[in-house]
Amino acid sequence: MIEQRRAVVLMLDGLRRDFVTPALMPRLAAFRQRATWCDQHLSVFPSVTRVVSSSVATGCRPARHRLAGNTIAMLENGALALFDAGKPEFIADKQRLTGAALAMPTLAERLAALGGAVIYNNVSPGAAYLHDPLGHGHVYHRAGSFGPGREPITGEAALTIAGDLDGDATLVARFTTEAIDEGRPALALAWLGHPDTTQHDCPLGSAQHHAALRRADAHAGAVIDAVEAARRRGEEILLLIGSDHGHQTVSGVVDIAGELVAAGLKDGPDSTDVVVAPNGTAALIYVDSRHDDRVARLGAYLADRPWVGRLIAPDEFEKFGVPAGGCLAFAVAMAADDEAVNEYGVRGLSLAAKPAAGKPDRLGCGQHGGLGRYEQSPVLMLDGPGFEAEAVIAAATSAIDLAPTLLAFLGHDAAGLDGRPLQLRPDQP
Repeated sequence: MIEQRRAVVLMLDGLRRDFVTPALMPRLAAFRQRATWCDQHLSVFPSVTRVVSSSVATGCRPARHRLAGNTIAMLENGALALFDAGKPEFIADKQRLTGAALAMPTLAERLAALGGAVIYNNVSPGAAYLHDPLGHGHVYHRAGSFGPGREPITGEAALTIAGDLDGDATLVARFTTEAIDEGRPALALAWLGHPDTTQHDCPLGSAQHHAALRRADAHAGAVIDAVEAARRRGEEILLLIGSDHGHQTVSGVVDIAGELVAAGLKDGPDSTDVVVAPNGTAALIYVDSRHDDRVARLGAYLADRPWVGRLIAPDEFEKFGVPAGGCLAFAVAMAADDEAVNEYGVRGLSLAAKPAAGKPDRLGCGQHGGLGRYEQSPVLMLDGPGFEAEAVIAAATSAIDLAPTLLAFLGHDAAGLDGRPLQLRPDQP
């Protein structure tokens, strides 16, 4: 007898499409042969995990879910201040200062009465909790695990792991046992921290990087095997395996705030008149409304900078899915060279914005956030009812398409989202 349909999602943070090869990732390469492959799958802008997590959870671009970056500025006590969306307290801060963590309902909220959602996550706490900021389901994370109503999960039931590859392995073991073998949630989602974390710490194409890809591949294999076992028991499961963004090699680091100070467009390194929120190979630039007279000069200056690959002004916010308002004056995709190679022959170099709060610059290592070809080349494969083996969706797909695809499979209304159900085979752009 066929039980109620279930969806299983595995996200390998930071995995770019051209790394899925038989030599590096044999399980995923084999899985591709039995799944539908999305050949032009895209991230959102900025292509950073906390923003993409919110787009996966809501099926909407940042303009509608209202999280603009991994790092954003918000008005607090009448002045612009930087906030790291990855911190555990970010949800409460954003609710306090803007009225909502996300402006659109999440999958966890939509599925609460239809079998629920269970999230296992080994990236930043903020990225994990943005999947379910209001506590409609279960979220397991090393910084704290929560059940419905945001009730803390403690003791052995909590997820006590490290953010390394061994932590990913422990997470997968629990996920396959608790959410696939034993549990029956409508949506079971595991979001692993690697290869992203490794790629931030070493050159793309290096031996360390390849070792991380092989381990991530083995983790994917364990999830594939668990789903296959559940199907043999008679369950009807849609399996999605993907990533949130790719990576490019950091070829240089730009101190944007410092440059604005030198140009006379910002009062000082820590001034709140103009605030730069670095987002890897992207940046968000905020201007306090009391200094709106600087916006035109700031725009002209940025348009002439060689380190700006694409300057996105408010008249293009809708086109790129950037949230308007909140003193956000410009978004910047840093300059990239998609044909250049790093020391290991891996294509794609990008400039990066100097990180905030003393974080490392990542020069020579992987980074993401902007519009470069390879940071905008994540993975998406779909296996199950509605999808054919060895099929290819040639039209562009996006992170915003995951939620409507999952909702359509589970028999839930997916109207009103920015994305589209991929069961419809959008072979035309």
